[in-house]
Amino acid sequence: MATTKLLKLEKTDLGPLFIWVLIIFLTWLFMHGADHFLLLTPEALGKYFKLKWVLIAHITAGGGALVLGFVQFWPKLRNFSWKLHRIIGFLYLLAILLSSSCAVILAFTTAYEINWAYAFSLQVWVTVWISATAIAYYAIIKRNVNLHKEWMVRSYIVTLAFIISGLAIKIPYVQNLGSFADISPSFFWMGWSVPLYVYQIVLSSKKKK
Repeated sequence: MATTKLLKLEKTDLGPLFIWVLIIFLTWLFMHGADHFLLLTPEALGKYFKLKWVLIAHITAGGGALVLGFVQFWPKLRNFSWKLHRIIGFLYLLAILLSSSCAVILAFTTAYEINWAYAFSLQVWVTVWISATAIAYYAIIKRNVNLHKEWMVRSYIVTLAFIISGLAIKIPYVQNLGSFADISPSFFWMGWSVPLYVYQIVLSSKKKK
């Protein structure tokens, strides 16, 4: 039985596989952009130097959540082993707990060195991230699978916002719009609010059908 399931798992559709590769590539690209922080020098870390380990934990756990989260949405893996699905889900929750806790510290400390709007956008962002994940976890405890799936998607959308916002800000056209302090708050909001809005439209459309 296990061999049969494994053979079915290996016959992965190209669509999900492509998305899997894309997520890993974007995660690598995002993490690669933070490589200079690993030098752990005052020059490389700047305002984060006093909280360097908080920053490293935030980035590392966030990268883990990006990969683990997508694995959770792989239907063939989930159907192959619910136990494995639960283990990966628990690791995803731990990754977000660590990354978001560090994000809270950074949002209420170093973020203010840029400006108030930057700090506030991060504070709201991390609040949405924590609450969406907590609701997803509460839903599965109550055995409400459908609600759990919906909020897991929302949680992962907010997780992906780190890549969306981070890469968008690096676009030359965007950088010409103003300084980092001026444009980053707007793109932080855009990174999670717009995808959540689109997801809600798609979800409402499916429920009507």
